[in-house]
Amino acid sequence: MSDDHNESHIGFPGYLGVFAVLVIGTLFTYWSSFWDLDGTLFPGANTLLALAIAFTKMTFVMLFFMHVYWSPKLIWLSAVASFFWLAIMFAYTMQDYLTRGQGVFGG
Repeated sequence: MSDDHNESHIGFPGYLGVFAVLVIGTLFTYWSSFWDLDGTLFPGANTLLALAIAFTKMTFVMLFFMHVYWSPKLIWLSAVASFFWLAIMFAYTMQDYLTRGQGVFGG
């Protein structure tokens, strides 16, 4: 295995930028937990917002910390396939979540 890698990476400032995006995403998730989007928009809106923020953070981690951004096309294909599979699993979960009644403790 050769040690001469001609790969370009984002460097330390780029890693700090990705870290800043992750911290801001975490803070936004925390702040958004205090908003009642379920009562304002539709049931499950808070969950959908939290999942969207988590998906964005996961994309940054995968692209830059796991170096998928600089990887060959086959790695990109497997990453896109995993996102597609995750979207299917989220769709089934949200379908079940959104079709349930209020239950015993519902308002």
